[in-house]
Amino acid sequence: MTAKPDEGAPHAKPNTDRVFIFDTTLRDGEQCPGATMTFEEKLEVAAYLDEMGVDIIEAGFPIASDGDFEAVSEIAKRTKKATIAGLARAIDKDIDRAGEAVRHARRGRIHTFVSTSPIHLAHQMKKTEAEVLDIIAATVTRARNLVEDVEWSAMDATRTPIDYLVQCVDAAIKAGATTINLPDTVGYATPDEYRDMFRQVRERVANSDKAIFSVHCHNDLGMAVANSLAGVAGGARQVECTLNGIGERAGNAALEEVVMAIKTRGDALPYMTGIDSTMLTRASKLVSAVTNFPVQYNTAIVGRNAFAHESGIHQDGMLKHQQTYEIMTPESVGVGKTSLVMGKHSGRNAFRSKLKELGYELGDNAFEDAFNRFKALADRKKHIYDEDIEALADDNVAHLNDRMKVVALQIVAGTNGPQSATLTLDIDGNQQTVHATGNGPVDATFNAIKMLVPHEAKLALYQVHAVTEGTDAQAEVSVRLEEEGRMVTGRGADTDTLVSSARAYVAALNKLMVRRQKTAMAHDAV
Repeated sequence: MTAKPDEGAPHAKPNTDRVFIFDTTLRDGEQCPGATMTFEEKLEVAAYLDEMGVDIIEAGFPIASDGDFEAVSEIAKRTKKATIAGLARAIDKDIDRAGEAVRHARRGRIHTFVSTSPIHLAHQMKKTEAEVLDIIAATVTRARNLVEDVEWSAMDATRTPIDYLVQCVDAAIKAGATTINLPDTVGYATPDEYRDMFRQVRERVANSDKAIFSVHCHNDLGMAVANSLAGVAGGARQVECTLNGIGERAGNAALEEVVMAIKTRGDALPYMTGIDSTMLTRASKLVSAVTNFPVQYNTAIVGRNAFAHESGIHQDGMLKHQQTYEIMTPESVGVGKTSLVMGKHSGRNAFRSKLKELGYELGDNAFEDAFNRFKALADRKKHIYDEDIEALADDNVAHLNDRMKVVALQIVAGTNGPQSATLTLDIDGNQQTVHATGNGPVDATFNAIKMLVPHEAKLALYQVHAVTEGTDAQAEVSVRLEEEGRMVTGRGADTDTLVSSARAYVAALNKLMVRRQKTAMAHDAV
């Protein structure tokens, strides 16, 4: 269900059944360790969110770095429909920076926040309740002088005494806040508690009708989506969420789950959103590709097994009537029923058609690279599955702008060590080759990479899984590196596990180099 045209301004009083979707994948999602996105990746994700019907895109934290500021500014300039929000602490320079970042947006929003719970005030803020009330009034007023649309958040609202929370909300609305967000910052609340908190605050704040109330739930106890929907039942009409539920610690409420719960259970959840649900699966794959965070097979809505049935009983039921074991259709979330069989005799048109069917639109260079890799794969693999092509396309998109790329890898392995690797990398257009040994072929490969790209990063994760069944399946490898408290994740796919490993490690190093540049720029700016 979609909103009427006059219901599309998130800062206006909404239809009582309309729930606005506030996506924070580019801000809270990127705070997930290792999920850093490049400038180009952020633009790509933002464009897709806008096309999908997201009402508010929180594009970043402008004061965090020059890179974040530039990304928010460019997204604000390019976005056609959505409101663009920039996050700001309750500090004047943060608010001014956020206002500058969103000033070119068709609709810009400053999202400012301050802690309100006793534990945060005592140990993090080191402020009294009275001091925080003054901060709220001053900073919301400052933000409102810059933009018409101001969102205020009470960090750790669910552990804040209700009487004080009411005072804070009242102060924020009086100062000009148009959206009030009461987040479950640490995933502590239960659905009943969260719903009742919204009801009490809205009833006790005299001017609560002047603002839209918002939920923002973390998943520490696995209740982020349930709590979000409970908050809506309590009167909130904005849901803050991320694609694939990525975010701090255990993540945020998953956008796709919130949207499909509302769409599927209209009897129990009589609301509507403006999201085109047929774009959800592709959106999930896009975010997975740019963050190098794989989606679990059994993930709701967008997981590979969400519409798969292996049990004989389930298969029998599905053959007799689809709704026996499916409460929504695959097509409703962008998953096609049929599959075009692909092989080594398939041409460019068939491959392009398959990519389009799977939700991919690649530029000419990216398409040629993906097609060549597909033909090479078809020569080595008897059966080409949709998952194989998705892995190729995602791997291609993720590494398209990398400074370093794996050109060739030759391994000598077996029971008689030491194992060795001869590796050729393309680094900024120059090819370099080295030979290294190690305790096993993977160790030798990684040692070779370190010889070409010296670094002190530690390997925090090395994970391998097969894209499809069979001994000729592509291996998808995830590598996570840690350097001075910064974590980045890279992913690679190939039928050769060692080639996948090299690509994943190099992909992580590429991201690490981007992080170093951002840190250096921020240091130079100071």
